[in-house]
Amino acid sequence: MLHSSWIRRSCALVLLLCLGCAAQAPSPELDRRIERNLRSYYSVPSGIKLTIGARSPSDFPGYDNLLVTFDNGEKKQEQKFLISKDNKTLLRVTRMDLTQDPYQTTMSKIDLNGRPVRGNKDAKVTIVNYDDFECPFCARMHETLTEDILKTYGDRVRIIYKDYPLAEIHPWAKHAANDANCLAASSNDAYWYFADYMHANQHQISSQTKSLAEQEANIDRITLDQAAKAKIPTAPVQACIKAQSDKQLQASIDEADKLGVSATPTLFINGYKIDGAVPPEELHAAIDNALRDAGSNPVAVSH
Repeated sequence: MLHSSWIRRSCALVLLLCLGCAAQAPSPELDRRIERNLRSYYSVPSGIKLTIGARSPSDFPGYDNLLVTFDNGEKKQEQKFLISKDNKTLLRVTRMDLTQDPYQTTMSKIDLNGRPVRGNKDAKVTIVNYDDFECPFCARMHETLTEDILKTYGDRVRIIYKDYPLAEIHPWAKHAANDANCLAASSNDAYWYFADYMHANQHQISSQTKSLAEQEANIDRITLDQAAKAKIPTAPVQACIKAQSDKQLQASIDEADKLGVSATPTLFINGYKIDGAVPPEELHAAIDNALRDAGSNPVAVSH
């Protein structure tokens, strides 16, 4: 995955580079100086290839658009810059459409259809958690959400999990996500029974057996146990487990990538993004802000 940690975020001018005197027309020498400045300013790794594109007219007097492509061999990312017509200055500008609500725009990109809900399904505040069943930080966030947030906010919030397993470092996480979705297709309660168990016992699952195949077989047994606990027919769940279709899982991963998710847990509270297993107080502040925006009173929380 091509991360953008080396491209710093800002709401205004991000880059102002003096490139020196140059001819009006683009040239290999100018491209070389642009690349050197970009690599230096953003600490771009040497393994990432930079391609300086052609200019196009911009809305800013005295500047042209310049598209730069960052390519790590697996994924490409395009970034638009502004270059002065005298080739002396390069700018990175973030344009904001003030006619749009960025949080609503973000929420419109998250598909919640059919996802299990914890809390009040009609709540004004929606907490979407991109989760990994094998991630220890996700286990910490899961505990915070269930033991703090739900108890503090009650029916004023709804919590929905989406899948973002980091298979490179968590080998059984994808299998667990697929099994969880098998339960979700039949029962809201079964999904949450499974989520509670997996987050509470992930270390035990990893340490009890030696091979990945044994771990996955153990997860399948846990899945069927949770189906029985929820009193749903096990035959459809067994068939789903055996199929291990990852269509739904991959759609969630692709969605998360487009939203800029790169690690777990990542939360969106009515569209406001929170990265990592942050303290409960940070969640309280974000939820209270979301309640205010929705026309409700925040919850007074004593710390």
